[in-house]
Amino acid sequence: MYKGYNILCIIPARGGSKGLPGKNIKKLSGKPLIAYTIEHARSSMYIDRVIVSTDSKAIADISKRYGAEAPFMRPKRLASDNSSTIDVLLHAMDWMEKKENYSFDILVLLHVTAPLRHVKDIDNCIELLVKKNADNVFSVTPANRNPYFNMVEVSRYGNVRLVKKGGFATRQSAPEVFDMNASIYVWWKDILREKRATILENSNIYIMPKERSVDIDDAIDFKIAEVLLKEAKGS
Repeated sequence: MYKGYNILCIIPARGGSKGLPGKNIKKLSGKPLIAYTIEHARSSMYIDRVIVSTDSKAIADISKRYGAEAPFMRPKRLASDNSSTIDVLLHAMDWMEKKENYSFDILVLLHVTAPLRHVKDIDNCIELLVKKNADNVFSVTPANRNPYFNMVEVSRYGNVRLVKKGGFATRQSAPEVFDMNASIYVWWKDILREKRATILENSNIYIMPKERSVDIDDAIDFKIAEVLLKEAKGS
C-alpha cells in the first residue's frame, strides 16, 4: 500500500515461447528466470499482492515456491503469440475482483524478461504515478539510435529517408528519445480498464540505465543478462 492505495502486481508468464523455449523458468545464474521478478515484487515496500498469470502448471508451481500467488490458470485464448498483454491484465483483474472480491487501486505489471531491474525502480514508478497524478508510468532507457538523426525507413516507393524529419545536424541537438525497456508498467486500475492502452495523454516515463534494462527475448539476451547479473553480484 502507498498513501492509502492498494496495489496489485501481475506477472504474465505463459508456457509457450518461440524465441527461447521455456525461458520463463529457464535457470539464470542458478535460479528460474521468473524468480527474479517475483522476488522484486515481493520486496517492494508498496505492493500488496503478487499474482502470476500463466497457462502452465510448471510455471505456476515454481511461482508459488518463490512466494507468488497463481490462483487461476490463464485460458488458452489468452496464451497465444497474438494475445494482448492488456487483455491478460484485464482477465486477471476481473478474476481477482469477481472470484476473491479483492479491491485495489493501482495495477503494476512486471515482465519476467527483465531480471536486472531493482526493487527501487518499482517503488519509484509507483511513487511517480501518485505524486504526478499521471494516467500511468512506464520504464524506459536511453535509445541507442535517434529517429531524427540516424534511423532510416524505406518508403513504399523504395527510397530511403529519415524516420522523423527535423534537420538536426548532430544527434545531441535532436530531441532525446527512449526505448520502452519492457520492465515496469504502473496504471491506476480504472484508467487501465477505461483506456486499455499503455501510451496515454498523461503518461509519465521512468528512466532506467541500460545495465538494468536488458529484455530477454532470445539466447543472446539471456547470456548478456547472465554476465551483467554476475557483475552486479560481484560489485
